[in-house]
Amino acid sequence: MEEFPAAAAPERSSPPEHSWGALSLLRDIAISVVLAVVLIVFIYQPVKVEGTSMMPGLTDQERIFINKYTYKLGAGSIARDDLVVFHYPYDPSQSYIKRIIGLPGDFVEILDGTVYVNGARLDEPYVPAEYRDHMSLARTRVPANHYFVLGDHRSSSNDSRAWGFVDRKEIYGKAVFVYWPPDKIGRVH
Repeated sequence: MEEFPAAAAPERSSPPEHSWGALSLLRDIAISVVLAVVLIVFIYQPVKVEGTSMMPGLTDQERIFINKYTYKLGAGSIARDDLVVFHYPYDPSQSYIKRIIGLPGDFVEILDGTVYVNGARLDEPYVPAEYRDHMSLARTRVPANHYFVLGDHRSSSNDSRAWGFVDRKEIYGKAVFVYWPPDKIGRVH
């Protein structure tokens, strides 16, 4: 009787290493996309600056992120010098971005372009001399739940000097980060 060598049992092959790497990469990409969507939908919103009223800090056509969470859910309080985004009082379909100058209960006065809050001259290093104007505004008290806002380019800004105070419920974001153009990437000041 002839003996035949026993056939070797076929080796079980495990999936190639590169397929696990590809699956891990796809999983990581999916998680990153989901996190990005959650951040953009619920916390940060991209916004395009339109106009020159916030120059030189923000210029026309810059792209910024605003934080919607900090004010909407009451996690942060609105402070003087914050750059806020709100619905324009006379047309809620439009959004404006301006700087908080007067808080509820503050007395605001402007004399020949110089801003005074509660009788003290406001230090405004963000407003260069060439962007100042010579407007005056009689001393006025900011009502409860309202804010007095100004653009940094005073001679070209449509702001609280023209249309009054911004209701707290109309403020929906705080400008936090410039992401376009690349040479301006960084925190909003």
